Amino acid sequence: MVGPSLRVSLAGLRFENPLMLASGIVGVTVPSLTRAIDSGAGSAVSKSIGLEPREGYRNPTLVATQDGGLLNAVGLSNPGARIFAEELSEVRGRHLPIIVSIFGGGPVEFSRVVDILDSQEFLAYELNLSCPHVEGVGTEIGHDPEVVASVVKAVRSRTKKPLFAKLSPNTHKIVEIARAAVASGADGLTAVNTVRAMAINVETTKPTLTHKYGGLSGDAIRSIALAKIYELYEEVKVPIIGCGGVSNWEHAVEMMLAGASAVEMGTALYQGYGVFQDVNRGIVAYMRRKKFRKVQEMVGLGH
Repeated sequence: MVGPSLRVSLAGLRFENPLMLASGIVGVTVPSLTRAIDSGAGSAVSKSIGLEPREGYRNPTLVATQDGGLLNAVGLSNPGARIFAEELSEVRGRHLPIIVSIFGGGPVEFSRVVDILDSQEFLAYELNLSCPHVEGVGTEIGHDPEVVASVVKAVRSRTKKPLFAKLSPNTHKIVEIARAAVASGADGLTAVNTVRAMAINVETTKPTLTHKYGGLSGDAIRSIALAKIYELYEEVKVPIIGCGGVSNWEHAVEMMLAGASAVEMGTALYQGYGVFQDVNRGIVAYMRRKKFRKVQEMVGLGH
């Protein structure tokens, strides 16, 4: 008897399973992306790539919180589009399920990044419209529906690859922003990016992060992400990639029931790359117990 299938399809793309490496934790090099895929991820999203190399903020840039979260203000460090394009060229012909996350200061900068990367062999773009701790390329863009629309339109005019708009949880306009992205050419949404947050060292009496504010990820934000996915699923009819605090199969299934067609995992990688296989096995066991044949049968069932 054939068991449940983990294969998923969204925005014209097909993946062996619904788990994706989230942008930001690893993935600044192509070998780190391939490691995630070889370890059981259905696809992998790169760290956000900008037009020029960026060093990011001084340490400390990362701190664990007492509520099961991880607070970071790395500062979008990346090698720049030209160097990353060279890395991608080295895996041409392997047909790896890689999605490239990109950022910029506006439509022109986003377009220039796409012009450099687009000839390389990867599946899609994830537009980082929502970094909560880098001025000029994050929340200033992702909190304004008109700016989001202009960025998506600009990128759409430069590529035929699918576009996923990564949305911020730090706004009450998330549905309005999602609609603007979809109307302008986005093929899907990623919900959500990290939550703007901070930590203070009680001994030094100063903010722990050099940048003071950072983005909170991990268990602490899962319920927030779930609510945003649920809301978006009822309002916008494109595939949603769930992201935020997934570290076991129950979390992944919960996001699917809320409306996610695929699920990104990032902070959970601190458990080790084996977490992808563990979660996949758990999803299959759940599907078998509930008599689901395909992942799609679960998507949105919570509604």
